[in-house]
Amino acid sequence: MDVVYEGIRLTPAQIAASALQEGVHVIGLSILSGSHRELIPAVIEALRKEGVTAPVVVGGIIPEQDVAQLKRAGVAAVYTPKDFDITRIVHEIVGLLDTDTDAAERNGRAVNGSA
Repeated sequence: MDVVYEGIRLTPAQIAASALQEGVHVIGLSILSGSHRELIPAVIEALRKEGVTAPVVVGGIIPEQDVAQLKRAGVAAVYTPKDFDITRIVHEIVGLLDTDTDAAERNGRAVNGSA
């Protein structure tokens, strides 16, 4: 698995275009500005418009009371500074990939983007 880092301050459309072009398996977003309630749903909407179905994982300074809203918007997992067990986090993200692979196989599409 490769990691593609696109930098900071990208628009939702730029993130979606990059995810589509790179054929990503999971999308990780870090937000420290407090704008997660507005930006994360906008990113997910842009991803879906591009046909990107990869799970979205969010990290940053996110109050506990905002987690449910983000998950309703389509976020698969939220991590904050209190989540410091990197082994657990990696295991959970791999679990998201396994779930996505299973769903892709059930739907009869190739996971790697090839037909």
